[in-house]
Amino acid sequence: MSYSDQYAYKPVLTGEAAALPDGSVAVGEPYDPEPHGCAKECQGIAGVLCTWINILLVFVPLGIYSHVMQWSAAARFSCNFVAIVPLAAILGASTESLAAHTGQMIGGLLNATFGNAVEMIVTVNAIKAGLVTVVQGSLLGSILSNMLLVLGMSFFAAGIVEKESRFSAKGASANMTCLTLGSIALALPTIYNCMENTPTEDVLSISRISSAVIAAVYVLFLIFQLLTHAHLFASEGEEDEEVVMSACSSVLLLVGATATVAVCSEFLVDSIEGVTEEYGLPGAFIGVILLPIVGNAAEHATAVTVAAKGKMDLALGVAVGSSTQIALLVVPFSVIVGWVFDVPMSLDFRIFDTTVMILSVFITHTALQDGCSNWLEGSILIAIYILIAIICWYIPDSDGAAV
Repeated sequence: MSYSDQYAYKPVLTGEAAALPDGSVAVGEPYDPEPHGCAKECQGIAGVLCTWINILLVFVPLGIYSHVMQWSAAARFSCNFVAIVPLAAILGASTESLAAHTGQMIGGLLNATFGNAVEMIVTVNAIKAGLVTVVQGSLLGSILSNMLLVLGMSFFAAGIVEKESRFSAKGASANMTCLTLGSIALALPTIYNCMENTPTEDVLSISRISSAVIAAVYVLFLIFQLLTHAHLFASEGEEDEEVVMSACSSVLLLVGATATVAVCSEFLVDSIEGVTEEYGLPGAFIGVILLPIVGNAAEHATAVTVAAKGKMDLALGVAVGSSTQIALLVVPFSVIVGWVFDVPMSLDFRIFDTTVMILSVFITHTALQDGCSNWLEGSILIAIYILIAIICWYIPDSDGAAV
């Protein structure tokens, strides 16, 4: 045995005797491999920042530079589009970390608010730019991508691993009831506006009052989900949320990511009209299909991954739960923002958009009502989303549907 091997430090357990180099005997302390203090904090921050998707952070300075140097509209759109994807992932991780430091109700409110921060920021910037139909399209697209594409991919991934996956049908039903309310809230102003001699001011008034009602129902849904009926939404075998960062670090990351998203989303919105005019990319396709990818890419990957591991309730919480948040929180928020900036943002989402929303809620409710999923149901949901994407590609911008 070499000298270094003989006298190298070897941790021992409590109660075990260890011989020291001078011949004395010491009782060892338990060896704890877990980092503490500053080391644990650094490890938590690294866990949030050092992920594969954060490779795309190189597009953040590139997106800002492209705007400053006035590159082509397509280059500015592409750079800022990609830049927001990792920023959204950091927003989500820091929000979850901060929520773990709070109570269940406060944590739920934090996730509801900052979990949709990207959609809200894009909404504010687009409304300030007067792009009402882009906002309507992106909100509709966010609901559809979660409800059809993400849920469909989750069903398909779980169905490849196991023939059938079970989940809480009652929890899913509560979400779908809320989405039905969201569909009705869009349908009624749209139908009213199709009647003869309906003043625009009346449509706006109806939309603003309806938005207040919808937002109030969302608060009630949070109380239902987090307090009175939390057992309906609890995942089987779900473990407590691990705190990976301190509250201070979580807040700093949250503020930094939010500010950066605000800048990149403003540059993204500024380039949309140029992309549609110069390159002929349909506005409906940008609003309904492309923009929702920005804030949901990392979340989508998470949902599919946990579904493949058999945690279908968690996947439903991401997919259907996110759709509920957007329909009952972000949509009313957009109407209020339009009111603040004196922009005619209403719940009149046009006949095409409203019809797609109602049909999508119907087919999703049908797939969820038995509390069991398989790969065929997933394939059907994905196919419906593809059909909608194809139609959006062919919608002329002048038609005003979701563009």
